[in-house]
Amino acid sequence: MRSNAYTPFSDSGFTHPVSSEITPQSVYLQRRDWLKQLAAGAAGVSMAAWAGREAMAQGAAPAGARPGKLAPLAGAPSRISGGSVMEKITSYTDASTYNNYYEFGTDKADPAQYAHTLQTKPWTVEVEGLVKKPTRFDLDDLLKLSPMEERIYRLRCVEGWSMVIPWVGYSLAELIKRVEPLGSAKYIEFHTLADPKTMLGVRSRVLDWPYVEGLRLDEAMHPLTLLSFGMYEEVLPNQNGAPVRLVVPWKYGFKSAKSLVKIRFVDKQPVNSWGRSAPQEYGFYSNVNPLVDHPRWSQAAERRIGEDGLFAKKRKTLMLNGYEAQVGQLYAGMDLKKFF
Repeated sequence: MRSNAYTPFSDSGFTHPVSSEITPQSVYLQRRDWLKQLAAGAAGVSMAAWAGREAMAQGAAPAGARPGKLAPLAGAPSRISGGSVMEKITSYTDASTYNNYYEFGTDKADPAQYAHTLQTKPWTVEVEGLVKKPTRFDLDDLLKLSPMEERIYRLRCVEGWSMVIPWVGYSLAELIKRVEPLGSAKYIEFHTLADPKTMLGVRSRVLDWPYVEGLRLDEAMHPLTLLSFGMYEEVLPNQNGAPVRLVVPWKYGFKSAKSLVKIRFVDKQPVNSWGRSAPQEYGFYSNVNPLVDHPRWSQAAERRIGEDGLFAKKRKTLMLNGYEAQVGQLYAGMDLKKFF
């Protein structure tokens, strides 16, 4: 009998780049900084124009070209493995106007239109459950808890579209270590804000509110799991989950809970909101997997937002959204069709 147990880097039918074809991260970061300097005029007008075009081609905006919409929030370039993908960054306009945030409506344009009602100050996040040091964190405390990093991650929606977004934040593990989980803590629940006064979608019955997500503790502790406070070198827009959200880049986007108000350490696997609503369609793990289709559509390919021209081709979806080298061992030996 053939085993369904997952083996990291097994032949999935999709091509992963070999090590010799990948630009070393240190070289990439140096090149990116150099291009920004050139674009700022350090090497003359003609070279600056070339560098600006080259930087835009690889998704790095010229120096000083943050959107200018919200308060600045800079982060140092990430040095962790997988922390900065080398792909063209999705435009800020697309990333901030094409959203799933059902608390503000089910249409992709609804969050940008209605999320201005969200009040992000004052804001606290309650950390409770199976920890030695339960704590209520003020937003300012969270902002100071660890140095900010820029993480350029792929975002893959379960609906079959994707983006590349430069987030600002730090590894969730930094917060977890502060509260000292008990040995009995195996999972973490993430609860989001559900305020019917400011969130018109909460008045609907699309989901049971508040929105709840969950991770295994080892998933939450992985350095790629991000507690994010910003994107594109600015604080998060309301429609993208301000003022603090989760980003788990190897899972479908709905696992990255927005506008967090409670983090709870538990001993049993949480029931997440989409799993409660449609358990046959949305599993607890919800890892990006081109070999496990959604019951109503294929997950083998994706549409990259911003590449929507008449002749644009879909991209092949990568196992674990391209982060297999970093997180594959978390699922070694598991049947990923059963634990989807």
